[in-house]
Amino acid sequence: MHTLGDVQRVYDLLRRHPTWVDSFWAVVLLAACGVWIAVNPDHVLSPWARAAAVPVSVALAAVVALRRRSPERMLLLAVGTGLLQLAVDVPSGPGDAAFLVIIYTCASTGARWSSRLALVAGLVATPLSMLRWPPHDREATIWTDLLQTFFLTVIYALSWVVGDRLRTRRAYYAELEERAARLHREREAQSKAAVAAERARIARELHDVVAHNVSVMVVQADGAAYVLDVAPDQAKQALATISSTGRQALAEMRRLLGLLRAGDDAGGEYVPQPGVDQLADLIDQVRGAGLPVRFEVSGQARPLSSGVELTAYRIVQEALTNVRKHGGEGVTASVLLGFQDSSLDLLIEDDGRGATRHELYEEGGRDGLGQGLIGMRERIGMIGGTLDAGPRPGGGFRISAVLPLRTGR
Repeated sequence: MHTLGDVQRVYDLLRRHPTWVDSFWAVVLLAACGVWIAVNPDHVLSPWARAAAVPVSVALAAVVALRRRSPERMLLLAVGTGLLQLAVDVPSGPGDAAFLVIIYTCASTGARWSSRLALVAGLVATPLSMLRWPPHDREATIWTDLLQTFFLTVIYALSWVVGDRLRTRRAYYAELEERAARLHREREAQSKAAVAAERARIARELHDVVAHNVSVMVVQADGAAYVLDVAPDQAKQALATISSTGRQALAEMRRLLGLLRAGDDAGGEYVPQPGVDQLADLIDQVRGAGLPVRFEVSGQARPLSSGVELTAYRIVQEALTNVRKHGGEGVTASVLLGFQDSSLDLLIEDDGRGATRHELYEEGGRDGLGQGLIGMRERIGMIGGTLDAGPRPGGGFRISAVLPLRTGR
């Protein structure tokens, strides 16, 4: 294991410094060129060509050493060196392997123009070499020369094809990585949006629970304090109402906390989401708090989706809460619930101060009370319904909502 670790460290070091590897092979190539220059007889390498072969070999070794650091420049150096070979009569030798290496490098990592130039240079290199230094075997026919030229050209072309395929593969993997990163960002954005939507929903639930039940408790507490000395029985009844309302608020708060503790096995008293069936109890509670409310139901009742059930309950709850808060002395209200063929219609009206409260709704309210109407619009928008809210012509305020019906729960 220790030996394998050492090998891995060496491998990682070489990957971080690829020029070291290329320089090693450049030295090997230069040594091979030196041997080739030394062993070739004068009829193959003239004294002038033998002297010129030295800088040619050095230049081709430099091409191999620096090919990954600057592939475009090394390609131009290789092309120039090849033209110099043709001009000074330095025949093909071991150093020409540098042409294969730089063609592959430009095809895989170089600029597009260098890749095209490398392909053209590879296709014309062998024919030019065969024309400049024809084979010395006089028994060879022209077809043998053509076949040799063809196979050598194919080798150069394959070098370019392998490099170009590697470029295409890298681009493909880069696109996959970019797509995966984009999908990851989109999933994160969707998750954040879902979390924000869930927080907004829970915030609406908390607002509805706290605003309604606490307002009932405040009204009853004020009433109990007012009649405590003169009407103890009424004070006791008010305290009982405060107690039951507080328990109801606590139960709903626990239900909301249960939603936040999804997956938690901790026990607790959780109540189902309120719906249309609980509207009668809600209105009785509001009446007990001192607000006269007329409640009517029309049409044939039918099963509703849980979203419609909860939305209808919360709209009525919020509307009546605001009637108590802002309607003024002697205000009365009415709640009409209508089951239509494809919708559930809600109409909540009162004869209170009307326009003043309308301004509070639309402008947000001096103490944030306008958030109630905003919550209504959000709830109804989530199930595809419509909301119309505003002052009544004869005084008071009117809220009309149309909720699309969906069968089943």
